[in-house]
Amino acid sequence: MTMRTIFFLLLSSFFAVLSAPAETLTYPDLVERMIDLKQLSKLPPEGEKTSLASSYDRKSQYDAANDKYIDWSANQDGSGLVRHEGDKSVLAEITGPGCIWRTWSATANDGHVKIYLDGAETPAVDLPFKGYFDGKTAPFNRPNIVYIPSPDAHGFDNYTPMPFQKSCKIVADAGWGQFYQFTYTQFPPGTVVPTFKMDLSPADSAALDHANQILGQCGQNPTDPQPDTKTESKDVTVDTGKTSTVADLTGTGAITALKVKLDLPKDRETQRVLLRQLTVSITWDDDKEPSVWSPLGDFFGFVGGAMNYQSLPLGLMEDGTFYSYWYMPYARKAHIEVGNDSSDTVSMKWEITHTSLDSVSGLARFHAKWHRDIPLERADRDLDWTLLKTQGQGRYVGTHLHVWNPRSSWWGEGDDKFFVDGEKFPSTFGTGSEDYFGYAWSSGATFSRPYHNQLLSEWNGHIDDNRWHISDSVPFQKSYEASIEKYFGNNRPTLYATEVFWYLASGGTDPYGALPITDRIGYWVRPEMYLEANVIEGENLHAATKPIEKISSQNMEGFGKKWSNNHQLFWPAFQVGQTLELDIPAPKAGKYKLKAHFTSGPDFGIFQMAFDDTNLGAPIDFYAPAVSINDPVDLGPVVVTDGKHILKITVTGKNDASKGTAFGLDYLKFVPTP
Repeated sequence: MTMRTIFFLLLSSFFAVLSAPAETLTYPDLVERMIDLKQLSKLPPEGEKTSLASSYDRKSQYDAANDKYIDWSANQDGSGLVRHEGDKSVLAEITGPGCIWRTWSATANDGHVKIYLDGAETPAVDLPFKGYFDGKTAPFNRPNIVYIPSPDAHGFDNYTPMPFQKSCKIVADAGWGQFYQFTYTQFPPGTVVPTFKMDLSPADSAALDHANQILGQCGQNPTDPQPDTKTESKDVTVDTGKTSTVADLTGTGAITALKVKLDLPKDRETQRVLLRQLTVSITWDDDKEPSVWSPLGDFFGFVGGAMNYQSLPLGLMEDGTFYSYWYMPYARKAHIEVGNDSSDTVSMKWEITHTSLDSVSGLARFHAKWHRDIPLERADRDLDWTLLKTQGQGRYVGTHLHVWNPRSSWWGEGDDKFFVDGEKFPSTFGTGSEDYFGYAWSSGATFSRPYHNQLLSEWNGHIDDNRWHISDSVPFQKSYEASIEKYFGNNRPTLYATEVFWYLASGGTDPYGALPITDRIGYWVRPEMYLEANVIEGENLHAATKPIEKISSQNMEGFGKKWSNNHQLFWPAFQVGQTLELDIPAPKAGKYKLKAHFTSGPDFGIFQMAFDDTNLGAPIDFYAPAVSINDPVDLGPVVVTDGKHILKITVTGKNDASKGTAFGLDYLKFVPTP
């Protein structure tokens, strides 16, 4: 090839780019991305980027001159701002064309948050921050798009798209709340999008209504079937230690749905183990290695022993059917198989829905892989736990995180960080683990929403969380690295396992392979601890009436292993005269001696105990120079009748040496008497 020919080809390519028509996106086009799983397989155009504007702690920085990360574990993530302008706080400044896909906060209050678009002096949105989420103001009033995840999950979510052509500036008045996130995409230069306004046109409003309807019907395939769509059913039996083929599809096409049903054990632990013993793998075309390899449960976003759920791409129906609606194109063939590492033969029924395609040009391959610990090589980023590291062109679309946390205290707090195309500082820098999964304040509530779920949250055991990036998929051209901070070490133990979902162009690097059964089960082992038999653990009790200061479960391992289950009920009890009433799940009717195991300490008070309305002995002074546990105290005889009972605890004073009037209860024990 001559130099003249090379120059001509380069010049032709240059003018082809210049002459390429700019994409015009209407508001209904943008809304469609909220429910269109097919568009996720499209290779991202150059210049498309998804980022996060958040209140992360600005002390976390990257020193380019010394290639060093500074204060990488800084955790005051509700305080970060772009800057102050007088008494206003600038939360974000973004250049267009672009679109905000997701607005989230941990606490949204009465202070106004104003969104200025395309240089306008009048804000396109001007509401109390809580007005973004309370469902009272159109268009932020679709219940499957704008909501609190559940009454007990806290956090606020608004997935209403808000596009802008040139610029977006978000400004907050005093009293707006705590913590914020705005997830947004910047489109390639030349893209034309409308400027968002609260007063939607009838067509725009109808598009949002349609998306709200689809998101309210999770469990149904959101991808419209094509005329040549086929669904094939197959009964599959897998012998122990073997694999069985589910399907061999040939031609050019795409899988649009996978469903499987099997008899799951009723026991939660047995169910968990089986779903890790069974595996699924999918190999595209003539590849030597599968692009999908996963324990069966994790592939469907479900670790086992959890609630049934329905999200947009994945779920487990009430009848026991797992479903996946990820769109999976292939050029020549697709091979699906299941493996069985259990000790028994397993039977299951599969349904595979697929459609023919003329071409897969411009489409990426679907990848889903499971792993536990992929260490980073940088000591100054040792807090970052790797979700995914990949090279090539594609999109990140989802995270399933399973946590084993037997210590009965908060497992998360870690920020999500996404590094795109070799970034040294992440364009996505979150504010906390629970924030990434769409709730807030370390809530233990379970919930299921179209884009995020907490399916399981045991106080001292398993946690199961999902987050799907649909309209807010994260495109990359060369490389992608996703991590989430892990504050607590494996020796605690707090153990993470993840299933990550992404699309990758053919030829890209997928570093994850199959893992043996010894890596997949048996690692969630409870640490040894003292457990008193036949007691009511204090940390499991609930207040019958709400006290001024909130009671909590307190981990006492730092003071020695003398507390049953390593925990106690803790009540600050700041004032003399305050009363705490606890609901007591008393035993069957009869006469008992009531014993209790209390904590003493330098800031503990003097308390009178009463069972129902009968005082139990004299007040007890729980002051001690250091935190310690008393011998069991005999509170005296009680008569238990059918129905509810109350343990009343009243602050009567404090020792002159005590610094406070706190209270700690390890356990109660009802000892039958003749």
